[in-house]
Amino acid sequence: MWLGSVLKTFRRGEYAELMGLYLLQGAALGMWFVPLSTVLAAHGLSALRSYAFATSAVAAFVTPLFFGAVADRHASPVRVLRWLALATAVTMALASTAIWIGAGPGVVLAAIQLHALCSAPTWSIASTVVFARIANSPQPFGPIRAMATIGWLGGCLVVSALGADQSTLSGYAGAVVWLAVAGITFLLPLGAEMRGAERLTWAQRLGLDALSLLRHRDHRVVFLTTALASIPLAGFYPNAPLHLQALGFERTAAWMSLGQITEVVAMLSLGALMLRWRLKWILAWGLIFGVVRFALSALDTPSGLVASILLHGGSYTLVWITAQIYLNERVDPAWRARGQALMSMLNGGVGNLAGYLSVGFWFTMCASHRDRPWTMFWGGLSLACAALLLFFLATYHGRGSGPRRNVGATQ
Repeated sequence: MWLGSVLKTFRRGEYAELMGLYLLQGAALGMWFVPLSTVLAAHGLSALRSYAFATSAVAAFVTPLFFGAVADRHASPVRVLRWLALATAVTMALASTAIWIGAGPGVVLAAIQLHALCSAPTWSIASTVVFARIANSPQPFGPIRAMATIGWLGGCLVVSALGADQSTLSGYAGAVVWLAVAGITFLLPLGAEMRGAERLTWAQRLGLDALSLLRHRDHRVVFLTTALASIPLAGFYPNAPLHLQALGFERTAAWMSLGQITEVVAMLSLGALMLRWRLKWILAWGLIFGVVRFALSALDTPSGLVASILLHGGSYTLVWITAQIYLNERVDPAWRARGQALMSMLNGGVGNLAGYLSVGFWFTMCASHRDRPWTMFWGGLSLACAALLLFFLATYHGRGSGPRRNVGATQ
């Protein structure tokens, strides 16, 4: 039954532009983030690795809430996304050029930070655009969102096919795809243009009033859970490719894309899961997969690491995508862009910044132990996920036991 629902979603022409938007955006993101560690290492910039990934976390504190407020109050989210995509393309090419010409660590890091400031709001704005089109039902979101994962997978495969796993060519290719993202926004309806509200405070202009969503108990628990889950997740993207190399794997971007295959399967199944399970248990199973994933990595074997990468897709989908659907269902429509932006800030800002820096420190500590440092590193992240699972089960309650069929329903 779930497959028939998925095929029905893909046949609907009204969702074609949304699928294309997510496909291109996922490809652009994958072509940048997945090979970044190995590209920096190949250009003698390994010392920047943790800081380079942390730039996205720093940017998440600055731009998502601001542009979320703009999309809620002043301009069509489609227009906002268009200009952000153009800026992201330019700054990605600039950062790639700085790496290529050996501009120096400070210049390279500044260029990567500028790119991060432009790209950080794009995901929450794109999600706002998609949710606005499927406002009557959250079930199509899984198949539509799966296109972003397919795009990420395709981007990784293109990078490896070009032999660009360690080359700035991956960044230039990603910049071209971002231009395509800007182009596809011309196929999307703009919707009603927002008019600027009068007498806004600076906090409202900057989107900081979205923090009031944290007063709601279940909102607060979901925000905190996804933010805290982002901390161990920050150890996955920069370190799993290096672990693959240490175990003798080549074409690491392609191997990392295995996680996207299972992510697509999980997203295609998400609508069916929502009909049968409460959101609490869907999210809880995502956390359980996270515990098992890092435990498998801690085995420090080729089969264990590959199995861990495969589990990544289910864990990511059941935690972060479920949380996005939760926000769309439980937050007032006038606050949705800011709600998605707040999640981006807490996950990409608080969670990722704490993750990239603390996990980077944890990796350095583990690397100082010559006896199986990978076992110690991944084992610690598995224990962190287990503690988070206990926190979520103890604090999230929700209401109701059946599927939610409208925006006002709760669970």
